Amino acid sequence: MKKILLFLFVMLPLVAFELPFCDNNAADASKAKINVDNIKSDKSKKSMEKWLDGIFGLQPYHENYILPFGYASKKYKSHVPGINYDNTEAEIKVSLKLKVGKNLLGLHELYYLSYTQQAFWQLYINSSPFRESLYNPEAFVVFPISDTKSFLQMRSFKFSLAHKSNGQPDTSEVIFSNGQPLGNRSKSINYFYGMLRLQHDTLLTDITLLAPFPGKDNLSDNPDLMDYLGYTQIKFSYFYNEHMFTLMGRGNLRKGKGAMEATYSYPLTSDSYFFLKVFSGYVESLIDYKENISKVSVGFSFSR
Repeated sequence: MKKILLFLFVMLPLVAFELPFCDNNAADASKAKINVDNIKSDKSKKSMEKWLDGIFGLQPYHENYILPFGYASKKYKSHVPGINYDNTEAEIKVSLKLKVGKNLLGLHELYYLSYTQQAFWQLYINSSPFRESLYNPEAFVVFPISDTKSFLQMRSFKFSLAHKSNGQPDTSEVIFSNGQPLGNRSKSINYFYGMLRLQHDTLLTDITLLAPFPGKDNLSDNPDLMDYLGYTQIKFSYFYNEHMFTLMGRGNLRKGKGAMEATYSYPLTSDSYFFLKVFSGYVESLIDYKENISKVSVGFSFSR
């Protein structure tokens, strides 16, 4: 069964690159022969045309990828007695946004809702469990900036309200049959951040300041998370012909903890890319946010 899962996980993106019915612009085959030309009611006709188009307005937000192979510097903790995780795993990320408003303040700003889900899949051990899934909804606004005179060359400012958690319950009171406490598997944070984007030719620079919502209850599941996550982040995105490179660094300068991440992508088709990711530091996932992990992952992305 595991071999079948691995085969599908690796081959499905490759098949999608070649098959014409996987084109994002292709019509739903079940609707292809429906004719609305003779519909007499204009409202009914318009409603059916909208249904036929299938346009929802969703767009990619962060990278969307399938990474079948990821190799970490050490084995992950399972947090469940008798279950041993490996240091080789797969990773999936889906990230979408929806524009919900514009120019309410007369500044040509755009308003969005977004949802990102990231899953770490222990594909190569018995039963192939998901080590952790992260859920990250956001509501944000982007203010465009036309800066042509300063050295900074500012392009936009983004302000976001966000939540991130692993969706687990508070298990701090749970005791295993052997008397060992499970510990609290619930990890979460409500936070806001501001991001300034700069552009210098094909180099984009994103400077981010992040802070948790005030109040002790917000970080009750993980009170020292900000020591490892940090309040500052900078990310560089560089385009060279069809190649794209990114380098991100974040951390808590006072505590001396944080993380770095580098990615490389190259188009295989108009909508699919070879994707390589290298991560080193803390908060790769919330359940193991205190663990310093170095990891290399490779696979395919469907947005950059």
